[in-house]
Amino acid sequence: MSVRWMTRTLLLVQAAAALGIGWSLQRWGGFPTGWAAAAAIGAVVAVRLLINMNNFLLAAWFASPTPAAFRLGPAARLRLLAEEFCASMLTTSWRMPRAVAGMRVYPDSVKVPVLLVHGYGCNSGYWARLLPLLDAERISHATVDLEPIGGDIDAYAGQVQGAVEQLCAASGQRQVAIVGHSMGGLVARAWMRACGTARVARVITLGTPHHGTALAGFGPGANAKQMRWSRAHGASAWLQRLGADEDPATRALLTSLYSHHDNIVAPQLSSVLPGARHVAFGGVGHVALGSNRRVLAEVMRDLSALNVAVARLRVQ
Repeated sequence: MSVRWMTRTLLLVQAAAALGIGWSLQRWGGFPTGWAAAAAIGAVVAVRLLINMNNFLLAAWFASPTPAAFRLGPAARLRLLAEEFCASMLTTSWRMPRAVAGMRVYPDSVKVPVLLVHGYGCNSGYWARLLPLLDAERISHATVDLEPIGGDIDAYAGQVQGAVEQLCAASGQRQVAIVGHSMGGLVARAWMRACGTARVARVITLGTPHHGTALAGFGPGANAKQMRWSRAHGASAWLQRLGADEDPATRALLTSLYSHHDNIVAPQLSSVLPGARHVAFGGVGHVALGSNRRVLAEVMRDLSALNVAVARLRVQ
């Protein structure tokens, strides 16, 4: 089952639960129709909120120390939770159920095209907020829907290679920049290990657990197993081999954007990869990294700097 159909199925389950609660409140509780409907919808939303809050609690248990400059007060913590909850609801309940991978090419653009690679349990719908920014700058771009959902990360390399070749052919460019969220950053690294870096101008990762995350231990699938981290053993054997196979030139292609308050990647400093460029944020959750204005502005700055550098090389 694809993520698109999985999220549609989950929406139907939630709708059925709401209908059941509403009917019970009317039938047995004597609630008026409007109140019963409001209470039923509120119950489903409350469960989703509790799941979101539980992720923050789990991440806090395994968290790395938060630098003083990034510590949050009560109001900022509420904003963090609200933004992450809204981002999660919009992504899983509206964007992903409707998403289809695609490509948009600007034939007159000489800017480096961008391939967007989503994370674990997501699809191309995750990038709904970044796509308009790329369009505004007339940057050719493409998205992929990695399948199967719980597949081996190395097995995704062929899908990425196919998307890269198609995007290069369509745009007339020799290289691409890759923006990968969470597992998507590891997919990009696994692809470079398998296929080399000749097609790579830049790789920007958002909230990628480069050294693993403890919360991957709660997820199913081969890919979740590959992303695991534990206090006893650190990064998984797969992640350790991935790191050992990279040279300084490969690491220099990477920019890692991460949040000290990531509620899925814990410890949060797992996103720090020696040899890469790093930009740390505070007060941003894991899913919200793909829609937060500060984070997206940094992505666009990095792409802009890349295009300036490429233009200079062309002139020389």
